[in-house]
Amino acid sequence: MKQIDVISVGDIVTDAFVRLFDDKAVTYKNDEGMWLAMQYGTKIPFQEAYIVEAVGNSANAAVACARLGLKTGLVANVGGDQHGRDMIAALEKNKVLTDFVRINSTKKSNYHYVLWYKEERTILIKHEEYNYHWPHFRPDETPKWIYISSISKNAIDFHDQISDWLDKHPDVKVAFQPGTFQMEAGVDRLKRIYARTEVLVLNREEAVLVSGGDYDNIHQLLDKLHAIGPKIVVITDGPSGAYASDGTSRLKMPIYPDIAPPFERTGAGDAFASTFVCAIIKGNNLESALQWAPINSMNVVQKIGAQEGLLNEHHIDEFLKKAPEWYKATTF
Repeated sequence: MKQIDVISVGDIVTDAFVRLFDDKAVTYKNDEGMWLAMQYGTKIPFQEAYIVEAVGNSANAAVACARLGLKTGLVANVGGDQHGRDMIAALEKNKVLTDFVRINSTKKSNYHYVLWYKEERTILIKHEEYNYHWPHFRPDETPKWIYISSISKNAIDFHDQISDWLDKHPDVKVAFQPGTFQMEAGVDRLKRIYARTEVLVLNREEAVLVSGGDYDNIHQLLDKLHAIGPKIVVITDGPSGAYASDGTSRLKMPIYPDIAPPFERTGAGDAFASTFVCAIIKGNNLESALQWAPINSMNVVQKIGAQEGLLNEHHIDEFLKKAPEWYKATTF
């Protein structure tokens, strides 16, 4: 059996998209942020609905890596229902190994509802409570990398199992794209994970939350994040592009120009993070990985859901050939 290149770790979900008519909802802003509002206590027509199976930060990363030619598996939990079986089938269709997906026969699978209004989405979430167990890998299955992302808050002790296993496998490299509950747990609680992290990917707001640094000082954010362990730190910044540091070089990368106005933005961040990590796993340097990542992110928002728009390496190369002159990483 060929050694697994990367095992993705995290929760998996089915997303039910409900696309709202533009004139049946409104958005407004207050001190707490942007809000979506609809008429209360009535029937509201919607435009269409879609079911997207086997998604979530880690599942999206697994599919991205598989599509880019890596041998990829997923450690996750599903319930003993039809939704769980459908998610496993969807992963297998995308060439993701499902040997390490645990079926909880008495539990339900995660099922979320996505209110899709214009190009943005508001997600109604409910995480089922599973008993998380790190799998046993045969020597020929031990992955070269693990990619850790969003897991339910009741799985915090699961990270200790991962860390114990990593202590016994010092050659395994770690990519970390923290989810909400992992960031809320704090650096001290997950310091063993951060200390083993080869690549850490966060957006700018998340970088402030994790590091406690100054939002307006990107160099300080990078310094503080390096200080907790990661060798490579990537901070995405929406339309402003992304920043990356390997401890020696610091590069800024613009976004790839949209081929059309964004259709639906789910999964753009996951596409960037996972594509960057995949490029590093495949032997690319920091600059090259930064060129790959925005292309997949750009293409994902042209499709529904987080996975349909993910590209293979050939298609990424085609976009690179058509890239404008200014599409390159520069030092800052």
